[in-house]
Amino acid sequence: MNREPDWALWRSFSAVVANGSLSAAARELGISQPTVGRHIETLEADLGLTLFERSLTGLKPNVTALRIYEPVAQAQASLAEAAIMAEGAQDDLGGTVRITASAVMSNYVLPALLGPIRQLYPRIAIETVPSDSAENLLLREADIAIRMFRPTQLELVTRHLGNLPIIPAAHENYLRRRGMPGSIAELYGHDMIGLDRSDLIIAHARSIGVPLTREQFVVRTDDQTQMWELLKAGLGIGFAQASLVQSTPGMVALPLHLAIPPLQVWLTTHRELFTSHRIRAIYDALAEGLITYISA
Repeated sequence: MNREPDWALWRSFSAVVANGSLSAAARELGISQPTVGRHIETLEADLGLTLFERSLTGLKPNVTALRIYEPVAQAQASLAEAAIMAEGAQDDLGGTVRITASAVMSNYVLPALLGPIRQLYPRIAIETVPSDSAENLLLREADIAIRMFRPTQLELVTRHLGNLPIIPAAHENYLRRRGMPGSIAELYGHDMIGLDRSDLIIAHARSIGVPLTREQFVVRTDDQTQMWELLKAGLGIGFAQASLVQSTPGMVALPLHLAIPPLQVWLTTHRELFTSHRIRAIYDALAEGLITYISA
């Protein structure tokens, strides 16, 4: 009679199906590729089933594997939620809190906020995850997230802290060389910094009657951190958070009204983690700091 496979085998199975290869699954799990291969062989032997088609390109899950994968993935999510509930039950103000935010917030706003928080809670270690992608709180990729959009998952606790105006700006060194544009029409004679592959700025400009084209951005990047550094270096006119412009020496807000939609700022955590004293403490301290930054 086949024995019941242990959970390590199911984790390797799930990782191979999700990632498409033994090597990618091994990287995700932090174990060796041969170990993942042995797990798959042992799982098939324990179940008495063939789950993958072997080929020169790797392992391809068959119909049976794909059918099994869904409840295994659900079990993984349930175990992650159980870990979250256990974490939330802890009362100690020691430990670690992991925070994710956009690259710009992480690099230019969060450090100043974390200084007072570390002094207030010296026993709580802080991990930061600069990322412009939506980290999944439900799978514990972060404890707290600073979002620029409203999270919709019912399992999350969210708080809208305010809105960050986005304004046209340039460094004073650039404006000394090229002069201050007095109107939207005068922007066409200036060096502009904008997005590369994304048409977000262009689409908004056209929606308010400004016929902007990609070619008018003489310096282009889709990396928001790089865009801010290009602005600070005086390479041209671009768009940035008003609070960041006002708090950065040498940066100048331009007197142009472009009706750019503001960035919403939401602070988010899992509802079970919200019962953890240390996570609640950091959450509340971050909220206070961010509200001060937004209202500056």
